[in-house]
Amino acid sequence: MRLLLAAVFLPLFLAAASFFGVWAGRSSPGDSPDRGLLIVLAVACAVLALTAAVDLWVVVRRLRRERGSP
Repeated sequence: MRLLLAAVFLPLFLAAASFFGVWAGRSSPGDSPDRGLLIVLAVACAVLALTAAVDLWVVVRRLRRERGSP
């Protein structure tokens, strides 16, 4: 289940981080939501993507070790 969740959410969080980052870059003062919030959302999505990537790596490594392949 962790493998499936990490494989699904890694690209979603990467796409969301990119989306919020581009949106923050194109926003102007006075826009709603403000640029600071969009940056926080982009960073939060990037951290979640990193967490999903590490989890995916750990799960794949454990599966390979259990099956006996390097």
